[in-house]
Amino acid sequence: MSENIQPPVAKIIPKTLEKHGDVRIDNYYWLNERENPEVIDYLNKENEYYQKMTAHTQTLQKELFDEMKSRIKEDDSSVPYLFNGYYYITRYETGKDYPIYSRKKGSLDAKEEILFDCNELAKGKSYFQLGSLSVSPDNKLALFSTDVVGRRIYTMQVKNLETGKLLSDKIENVSGNGVWANDNKTFFYVTQDKKTLRSDKVFRHQIGTADTKDPLVFEEKDDTFNVGIGKEKSKKYIVIQSGSTLTTEYQILPTDTPNGAFKVFQPRIRGLEYSISHYDDSFYILTNKDKATNFKVMKTPENATTKDNWKDLIPHRKDVLVEDIEIFKDYLVVSERTNGLSKIRIMPWSGKGEYYLPFEIETYTASPTTNLDFDTDILRYSYQSMGTPSSVIDFNMKTKTKEVKKEQEVLGGKFDKNNYTEERLWATATDGTKIPISVIYKKGIKKDGKNPLLLYAYGSYGATMDPYFSSTRLTLLDRGFIYAIAHIRGGEDLGREWYENGKLLKKKNTFTDFIDCSKFVIAEKFTSKEHLYAEGGSAGGLLMGAVVNMAPELYNGVIAQVPFVDVITTMLDDSIPLTTGEYDEWGNPNDKVAYDYMKSYSPYDNVKPQEYPNMYVSTGLHDSQVQYFEPAKWVAKLRATKTGKNVLFLDTNMDAGHGGASGRFEALKELAKEFAFLLDLEGIKK
Repeated sequence: MSENIQPPVAKIIPKTLEKHGDVRIDNYYWLNERENPEVIDYLNKENEYYQKMTAHTQTLQKELFDEMKSRIKEDDSSVPYLFNGYYYITRYETGKDYPIYSRKKGSLDAKEEILFDCNELAKGKSYFQLGSLSVSPDNKLALFSTDVVGRRIYTMQVKNLETGKLLSDKIENVSGNGVWANDNKTFFYVTQDKKTLRSDKVFRHQIGTADTKDPLVFEEKDDTFNVGIGKEKSKKYIVIQSGSTLTTEYQILPTDTPNGAFKVFQPRIRGLEYSISHYDDSFYILTNKDKATNFKVMKTPENATTKDNWKDLIPHRKDVLVEDIEIFKDYLVVSERTNGLSKIRIMPWSGKGEYYLPFEIETYTASPTTNLDFDTDILRYSYQSMGTPSSVIDFNMKTKTKEVKKEQEVLGGKFDKNNYTEERLWATATDGTKIPISVIYKKGIKKDGKNPLLLYAYGSYGATMDPYFSSTRLTLLDRGFIYAIAHIRGGEDLGREWYENGKLLKKKNTFTDFIDCSKFVIAEKFTSKEHLYAEGGSAGGLLMGAVVNMAPELYNGVIAQVPFVDVITTMLDDSIPLTTGEYDEWGNPNDKVAYDYMKSYSPYDNVKPQEYPNMYVSTGLHDSQVQYFEPAKWVAKLRATKTGKNVLFLDTNMDAGHGGASGRFEALKELAKEFAFLLDLEGIKK
């Protein structure tokens, strides 16, 4: 890397921010002016600096991209599933970035009917996303939504599947999905607040009418709640869900009476979480009622839905997290988690002969997938491990036999899962808690402290980071890297308490857990400080920001993708998308105790003069979840404050949002940049 190329220097315009008598000076607050040409100029200069400094890795990036692309089966297709008389298939064609959605009537030998070719819809657009696709009960109309910016603001339209023509109905600013009533002419959809992007209103639309006349069915006035719409698997009820981090409320309406009024299932009570599944004449409820921290399953008659009618079906267990349920005519299937591992429990309604699906290793993920059919003995689930490509399996719950419908193909002829070792390790945190780490590496690696190791984690929102297979990860493994996932607190990997102990006023456990996992892999000689790398995105980017402030000396390099790093300023601005709904996760800084605690770890507020690791920071100009200006401000402040000569890059995608580029191969280019950053630091040239 050339030392003669100078990084851009962001202009300093001090802004005084005061709360609870505490004064913060933000020199880079002005970078939040998205329309300001000076802001765009600064982002472009950062991009130019990054490109010049990494010009020597361009060939490597191209090689990495080609290698990762060569493992992907380009003309791939999903396992078909049967719904309402049609087999539905998603497939890709060679050389094309986007999926093609199709169906076949009654049999897989029938003529293919193309519903949507996203390659055609994406022509001339730098970003494209099909948000949802819902076919009417009579199979003649398709309701679909598209986003062409990357801010998750969708436009909803209706296609006549018999003629291929679009109807005149067009609704802007929807949250993505819509639900059909049984009359084939009425559907419900959700709109978003234009400024905060909070989904807050449900409307009813009749085909052929102007959307300006659509009646408002429900408005969520509490700005900490978001709204969604769906339909029960039994097809008997349309459901409105209102949810915040800690509280849920459902409303139901029979699908046959779309003009009727929705009925509240159980009024919201702060701290009561529940979800509902309808079957026969009852609802089955997954809930934390009665202090069921790890959730339990209850049952209630469909005509008596308030909580005083709920009866225990699967009681609460302290050591087992109940994650989800799936209802079939003869079986209840329960997704559970014990000691950090996912389990699938099969419970016949007859009450006889329940069992768990058997899994042999400890670094796997298994979960039910598309199971739209009630009256079947077949459970479809997916299975993968860090060294085993993803499979879709049809399991006969009656005969206990399974059929692998598809295993992800890894092309190129070089992949053999027997060449890799995967294991689960346990690091001890500062407070004595045991933290699981899932690890994969190429067989034969010596634990001599000289191996490069990439440690990944997320650790927020109770999101579980299950061990998973990645064909792109082979690019690192085959070059001697060890890859590890730290299952730190703040996720739900070891149950609900694991989440509770990594949020609000216990958030710092998330950061110290990651640091302790880092120290563990060094102590066990998997790697050393000179060869340890850390990676996290979004709230995992907050983790990266906190960790480099607290223990910068442990890492040679850090990748922070779309990082949430300016915690207090963002959480005090209730006009920013998602903010108010986040109070139960991070705390509400309008409260002084929460403010002081957040300030003590907020990455932006705690940048100090010290040597930081080499860093690659990425963002998207149109990101709706972590606004581009957070990483931009953070990098500007780091540049002005840090000591030493380690590199610092800000790479802004001027076209994309939170998920990065939308095409399947464009996303590989972003990954190639990250891998080239790591390999370059390790001195690996090819």
